[in-house]
Amino acid sequence: MARLGDICDILNGFAFRSEQYTDSGIRIIRIANVQKGYIEDSAPVFYPTESKEAQKYMLSSGDLLMSLTGNVGRVALIGENFLPAALNQRVACLRIKNETVLNKNFLFNFLNSDYFEGMCIASSKGVAQKNMSTEWLKEYEIPLFPVEKQLEIASILDKLATLVSFRKQQLAKLDELVKAKFVEMFGDLKRNSMDWSVYTFNDFASIDTTMIHDFTEYGEYPHIGIDSIEKDTGNLSGYRTVKEDGVISGKYLFTPEHIIYSKIRPNLNKVALPDFAGVCSADAYPILPKKEKCNRVFLAYTLRNPVFLDYILAFSNRTNLPKVNKQQVEGFCCPIPDIELQEKFSSFFGEVARQKLTIQQSLDKLEVLRKSLMQEYFG
Repeated sequence: MARLGDICDILNGFAFRSEQYTDSGIRIIRIANVQKGYIEDSAPVFYPTESKEAQKYMLSSGDLLMSLTGNVGRVALIGENFLPAALNQRVACLRIKNETVLNKNFLFNFLNSDYFEGMCIASSKGVAQKNMSTEWLKEYEIPLFPVEKQLEIASILDKLATLVSFRKQQLAKLDELVKAKFVEMFGDLKRNSMDWSVYTFNDFASIDTTMIHDFTEYGEYPHIGIDSIEKDTGNLSGYRTVKEDGVISGKYLFTPEHIIYSKIRPNLNKVALPDFAGVCSADAYPILPKKEKCNRVFLAYTLRNPVFLDYILAFSNRTNLPKVNKQQVEGFCCPIPDIELQEKFSSFFGEVARQKLTIQQSLDKLEVLRKSLMQEYFG
């Protein structure tokens, strides 16, 4: 075992002032940039190149960065593409003293393990917001295998990470394929570029507000809260049964023929296509398409489309609590293509969904294997 402070230089960042940010220069790596396993850089900020403060806190390619506040213990490696960069406050930099003793990829995999992240959280102070100390970090001991063993472990975990990343890319590409097919078949619905007939919401669907209060017969039904719906994709995960959640307040009943639409924070674009019966939060609407006019898959994609999003966000942006009501949803008008064409799209969607399921099952197995190996190597 070895103390991190003995094998790494552990550096704190500087409180760079936001009013001095510029459009170019030295990139400032803030706590929001440090995500679990990678650098998030969608909204970079910079400091003047001539800044003496920035020059004192410059980072090097391969430095390990760790979040010290909020979601503590997140770790990322900074690459050459992010340089020149300086370290902001509440982000720690771990710089290996001797790579003949400690391999960088091995350390990255250890620090990126769920076990280590849990230890960081447990060591942190604060209720509303966690804060981790670099002094605790310096004293933390890690297993120091011989370098050959470190390289072997790092190689195995890196290969698994590459496979996981590839599977996720495959899923993202299939999602893009479905979106492209939707546009190919139906055009730009907002402009109605294919000149489809336009109908009001109640012509092609209804909001099914069948609410239940007595859950005697529904204890084993899945209970879908809006947190169980992934934004943009509509994937359902992390839900439990009515009995497990101890549900007592009124909920909406839904079937595999419904769409679940979150009416809270509609900008998150949470539209789900359940393939089972269950109950959902009153913060969502079960929507039932009229089969002779509108296909369920087509309608779900339409609700995720700018033609609906731009319409509904105009209402939710007017309030402090973004939320839309039944009347506002029912006020939506939309181009509706021929039902036969909608059903062709639904069939295409089903085929892609089967491919995604196969890939997702492979991804799940890889994740289980990765966690198992992390547990074996690191505890």
